Amino acid sequence: MNEADIDPSTALEKRVVDLEVKAAYADDLLDQLNHAVFRQQQQIESLARELLALRQQLAAGSTPGLGGSVDERPPHY
Repeated sequence: MNEADIDPSTALEKRVVDLEVKAAYADDLLDQLNHAVFRQQQQIESLARELLALRQQLAAGSTPGLGGSVDERPPHY
């Protein structure tokens, strides 16, 4: 069978079904992308909070992880 033998209504129905399938895939992809953007925004906000806390620690004169000032001598001196 060639394209000339296909009923026009059948061809139209096939095109509509193909478009519906493509629309469903596009909708699913959009949902996945929205979820990825949401997760990335959460990570950005978390990192921004951590950066702010580190800046506040630095401004207060303490170094994270060392437990005190950089100029403080260790007990063995």
